[in-house]
Amino acid sequence: MKHYVGLDVSLEETSVCVVDEAGEVVREVKVLSEPEAIAAFLLSLGLRFERLGLEAGPLSQWLHDGLVGAGFRVICMETRHVKAALSAMRNKTDRNDARAIAQLIRVGLYREVHVKTLSSQEQRTLLTARKFVQHRLHDVENELRGLLRTFGLKVGQVSRRRFEGRVRLLVGDRAALLRIIEPLLRLRGVALAEFEGLHGQLLAMARQDPVCRRLMTVPGVGAVTALCFRATVDIPERFAKSKTVGAHFGLTSRKHQSGQVDRNGRISKCGDGMMRATLYEAANVMLTRTKSWNWLKAWAMQLAKTRGNKRAKVALARRLAVVLHRMWLDASDFRWTKEELA
Repeated sequence: MKHYVGLDVSLEETSVCVVDEAGEVVREVKVLSEPEAIAAFLLSLGLRFERLGLEAGPLSQWLHDGLVGAGFRVICMETRHVKAALSAMRNKTDRNDARAIAQLIRVGLYREVHVKTLSSQEQRTLLTARKFVQHRLHDVENELRGLLRTFGLKVGQVSRRRFEGRVRLLVGDRAALLRIIEPLLRLRGVALAEFEGLHGQLLAMARQDPVCRRLMTVPGVGAVTALCFRATVDIPERFAKSKTVGAHFGLTSRKHQSGQVDRNGRISKCGDGMMRATLYEAANVMLTRTKSWNWLKAWAMQLAKTRGNKRAKVALARRLAVVLHRMWLDASDFRWTKEELA
């Protein structure tokens, strides 16, 4: 007889629920949130397990890889679908969540999430760490600007390298103010050094990756966008059609249709936020800063005349996702003219 397993994962413990083909609960228990502990418990039951299901989360990739290595078929389920199913329960407990996940796995009412490879996870970790340090660097600089503005000292527009010198020049010989500003300047110096180190790692990783080098042949697409696309897509063959990549990143409009009502809304924003932001930045660079002309820019400029710049940039970001995916699959560089596309 086939059996199905639902896992409700928390930081310390995981609730495990085993059900049979008829949906009857066979065993329920809590084990440590370790792939070895979960696998040992399931193997001790001596049952035939068809599928194991767990909700996508911080520990899901690690547990997925460990349980797959132990010989189980593991499904990582999309969080929104699981949340919608669990919302019908009157009492939300770890035990009930595991039961519900087991039933969803049994009847097949789930949407599977792609679990990224180890290399993509490492690339994504580098991108996330770089973005985090960059935000902290901006926070310190904005705090310095705000503190000095209280005394009528305006930093103004200044390059990153000249920022500290400009602050010291404004403070001058105000000893009390300098004692307050000095620790923030040292903190900014540390953040700047670490950001440059992480950014250097990112550039080196992008240069060494042949896929990233190919993607960077598109005007407006730099190392950050290329590596982010590389890490987010991971395996290009998992998309049957290139045009679905834009929808996967939340760059297609929402649709509401009911009776006589049929309207399109704003973009869904249901996909990866970092990827969506970098594609929009690449589209903005292509439209506003890239001087070389190409068919993609011409298409977006024509669209901007009728729909406005903002909508044109979103549409260009969506089309960039399609073009980058097709280039990856075809192992081809960017083609600048329509004649090259034909």
